[in-house]
Amino acid sequence: MSARRFPCPATSGTGTAATAGPGRRRLRHGLALGLLLALVALLGLTADPARAQAAGRGVAGDGARVVAEQQVAPRQLDLTIQSPALGTTAKVRLLTPDGWSEHTRRHWPTLWLLHGCCGDYTSWTAMTDVASLAPLRRVLVVMPEAGDTGFYSDWFNEGAFGPPRWETFHLTEVRRILEASYGAGADRTVAGLSMGGFGALSYAGRHPGMFRAAASFSGVADPLNTPGATDNVLEIVRGQGADPYALWGDPVADRAVWAAHDPYDLARSLLRVPVFLSCGDGTAGPYDKPGVTSPYETLFLAENRHLASRLGALGDHRLVTDFYGPGTHTWPYWQRELHRALPMLLKAMGVPDH
Repeated sequence: MSARRFPCPATSGTGTAATAGPGRRRLRHGLALGLLLALVALLGLTADPARAQAAGRGVAGDGARVVAEQQVAPRQLDLTIQSPALGTTAKVRLLTPDGWSEHTRRHWPTLWLLHGCCGDYTSWTAMTDVASLAPLRRVLVVMPEAGDTGFYSDWFNEGAFGPPRWETFHLTEVRRILEASYGAGADRTVAGLSMGGFGALSYAGRHPGMFRAAASFSGVADPLNTPGATDNVLEIVRGQGADPYALWGDPVADRAVWAAHDPYDLARSLLRVPVFLSCGDGTAGPYDKPGVTSPYETLFLAENRHLASRLGALGDHRLVTDFYGPGTHTWPYWQRELHRALPMLLKAMGVPDH
């Protein structure tokens, strides 16, 4: 509201500086109301998690940007990112370290934890004790959305490629945003389960130098070369209503595309980092009801053994395997295996595990 709409007391004769008349009172009332509304708007902007982003915070070079932040639990911050690579928004959950703050300028070692098929960015905190692990209070944990069956890849789409481009979303857009605005450092490790185990191995192999170690729990470790593995991937994608050939193309005609993502075919690149592989055999184990079986786990064990043999033949002396026998494709085993892999992952980042 402009004061020019009201007569000036000093010139109108309707009041003095000591005794304000009706015009002066209307002016003061209007100014006070304007200030109050501005304050309310400012408080609303700060309180609304969908509008919490500060100017210039959480933006990547290609235009990806944080459009919402929400503190969902102590040390757990959810980001909503508008992603050109995906053509939509997707979420990332951060488990923040001690000493982290919204305006931090410090950078922490960063552990990426990847979810499996049909899970999401909340899976690790919902299904495991990851948020209570003391050593992880020294690192930034990144848990990104990856789609039901995104397979941590930029989809081939008959040569047209994405969207979705999950690999670009994670390793370009999310990484740059976190490094610029959320304290993510250059000392990174990656771990995941099932489809996320594939993601951990494929990302480490496809991007030499980006991750200092990789861990896969019951992971899809060789989708191209192990008998039955290719059909399994196609069925997993088809089962979620997507075109299975849109992922990496036809496994015969587009074999090179499949091989470019397969950890087995990326084995030479994986020699650069410590690798942890674990898997059960698909029979009932200590966390299962008697008689339960898991064909998925049985197949993934064959894939993991195939990859381990390949790494061994190439002279990998840092490979750690935990093929623990009885056990199905379920969360209690993946929580246990995270505990077992954590010392290796932390050591690779230079972080004490006690």
